[in-house]
Order: sequence, then structure tokens, then C-alpha cells
Amino acid sequence: MKNLLNYQVFDQLPVREWVPSNMQIRQYAEASGDFNPIHLDDNYARQAGLKGVIAQGMLTMAQMAAMLTDWIGQEGWIAKLNVRFEEVVRPGDKITCSGSIRVCSENTLVCDLEAFNEKKERVMSGLAHITIKC
Repeated sequence: MKNLLNYQVFDQLPVREWVPSNMQIRQYAEASGDFNPIHLDDNYARQAGLKGVIAQGMLTMAQMAAMLTDWIGQEGWIAKLNVRFEEVVRPGDKITCSGSIRVCSENTLVCDLEAFNEKKERVMSGLAHITIKC
């Protein structure tokens, strides 16, 4: 594994794959207090025009943050994380989180981020600023 200081523009970040389950979505609702029925009640979600329950956007973002923190380890921290939710994520979807380095400076890496489902639909995109311990 590379030291964070050795990364260069266009280098790829490690990939994280995630398959959300109904149980994980329910547990996230309990932990976050987000009890919106589109996340918990299949019939309600269908009546709302969805194809069934969907994962919370923040749960998907948490998977991206986990990918980043696994990569960073003890070498730094996430100073800023901005994301845009583009498609819904459903239980059973295979989500792949990835990214690349956009900017390298003395103690900061700026990373482009993307998450796709197995249909190659981008479900989330974003930008992270990683501060490297000096």
C-alpha cells in the first residue's frame, strides 16, 4: 500500500463494494432516527412511486466515507466530504465506491469520488479533501 504522500494526480483509490440489506437499512434508520417509511415499508415506498424500499442516502455516503477511512488509515483524515445523490440504492444492489486523485498539494489530496450500481448507473458522486498528517 502506498504512503499517502506518494499519491499523484489521476492515481486510483482502492475500491469498496457494498450490498445493502433490508436489515442494514433498518439498523441505520434506528441509529440515525431516519424512520421515513420509504426506507422501511415496501408497500408505502411503492405507493410513493418507487419500486420498493430504498437505502438512505446518508448510508450510501457512509460507505464512501468508510472506503476513504480504510484507505487513509492513520496517515490523515477526511477534512471535507461533499456528495451528490444521483440514483436510488435498493437492497441487494451491488454498489462499487471508487475515486481518483484530482489535486495533490503539500499536505492535502483532493479526490473525485463515484459510486455505481451493477447496472453501471452512477448513484453518487462527490469530492473529498484529505489532510495528510505531517
